[in-house]
Amino acid sequence: MPHRLEKMEGQVVGRVLRLFRNRLPQLQAGSSQDNAGEAVKEPERAQEHSLANFAGGQHFFEYLLVVSLKKKHSGEDYEPTITYQFPKRENLLRGQQEEEERLLSAIPLFCFPDGNEWAPLTEYPRETFSFVLTNVDGSRKIGYCRRLLPAGRGPRLPKVYCILSCIGCFGLFSKILDEVEKRHQISMAVIYPFMQGLREATFPAPGKTVTLKSFIPDSGTEFISLTRPLDSHLEHVDFSSLLNCLSFEQILQIFASAVLERRIIFLAEGLSTLSQCIHAAAALLYPFSWAHTYIPVVPESLLATVCCPTPFMVGVQMRFQQEVMDSPMEEVLLVNLCEGSFLLSVGDEKDILPPKLQDDILDSLGQETKELQTSEQINEHVSSPFVQFFVKTVGHYTSYIKREANGHGHFQERSFCKALTSKANRRFVKKFVKTQLFSLFIQEAEKSKHPPAGYFQQKILEYEEQKKQKKSREKTVK
Repeated sequence: MPHRLEKMEGQVVGRVLRLFRNRLPQLQAGSSQDNAGEAVKEPERAQEHSLANFAGGQHFFEYLLVVSLKKKHSGEDYEPTITYQFPKRENLLRGQQEEEERLLSAIPLFCFPDGNEWAPLTEYPRETFSFVLTNVDGSRKIGYCRRLLPAGRGPRLPKVYCILSCIGCFGLFSKILDEVEKRHQISMAVIYPFMQGLREATFPAPGKTVTLKSFIPDSGTEFISLTRPLDSHLEHVDFSSLLNCLSFEQILQIFASAVLERRIIFLAEGLSTLSQCIHAAAALLYPFSWAHTYIPVVPESLLATVCCPTPFMVGVQMRFQQEVMDSPMEEVLLVNLCEGSFLLSVGDEKDILPPKLQDDILDSLGQETKELQTSEQINEHVSSPFVQFFVKTVGHYTSYIKREANGHGHFQERSFCKALTSKANRRFVKKFVKTQLFSLFIQEAEKSKHPPAGYFQQKILEYEEQKKQKKSREKTVK
């Protein structure tokens, strides 16, 4: 099933890409951007299991870009155009140059996904959001964006600062965007030395800090500290927006739909809300990851994505709600984040997960949350019950990978499912093992010659120890 699904999805994504290429605004020849592209990377198709969990030592970013709205030569519409790029790449080989052109030609559309009908404004609330571009080889690049109205008097058009990186750490890059924005209020020339210093610094390991020295006119030398969370498996997400928009029961139903790889659409007014909520929903699947079409904010020209018959998880701005509703969609969960409601659903979302485990998740989420103050504490509180769900249902997977002499493993699916004593759990797992989520995870486990490590394995070991202690106590009582 996963292979057939992947083939079908590839055909659908190909059709969407052709649509994207036909509608993608071309960069103006006279702009400061050197490389004008005609093709685009595969939008948001997640072929890796998750955002890379970096140990540290990599570069912070690949590019800082400023994307501005420029009026088209004909008509009143505007088109997003890259007007600043750091660093400029020179002496690239032909293949590298073509790769850069494809990359940079895609970015403006994702910085202004709302379409081209803009007018100069005197007020505009700044928005922080992100997008993901996935190449055909599965490598991913994340665009961290800050859209705002530049300083000045009178009506003016918003612009976007976009930092492109292969590292998933939204909180840290939000702080970097704060520093970029602060410097832009003075001069673009002040941004360059800060970003040069950042580019020369190495990305810190989890729990570590890197300190940058930066000079600002009239303020003197500043020291900027950038710290990664100690627990890095949640550093790419913030659950606060999802909690503000939806109830625990609704979040659980979204999780259930995602686990069975269904089609999910989120609707919201703001780019920030859409971006944060869809990343949070995908993060609930840890240690598994969404392996299908994934677009946190769908550009107007890609709205045909919602007609795909294959699984997807996408965010659409509320202004396009009627267009989405009028589209010929198959079974889908349509989530209105503004009103905290489901506009469309399959109808069985409450019955997908085992009842006892559903109750466990809701009980855990509903525990006292007043003491949770930091985003890290909130993230852990929300994520933990879902991690425990997977620990209880599939945490025994390592015992059912039979290894050959060369170390390569073969997963014993039937024995794995039969090992579950609960009929409800077994019924769910028999469906879950057929998903791409599980297949990709197990394929990696089969290839690995070393015992698994990380947060999920730690929780499995803790759960096994708790079961042993409980069994020991029960024997003592008897």
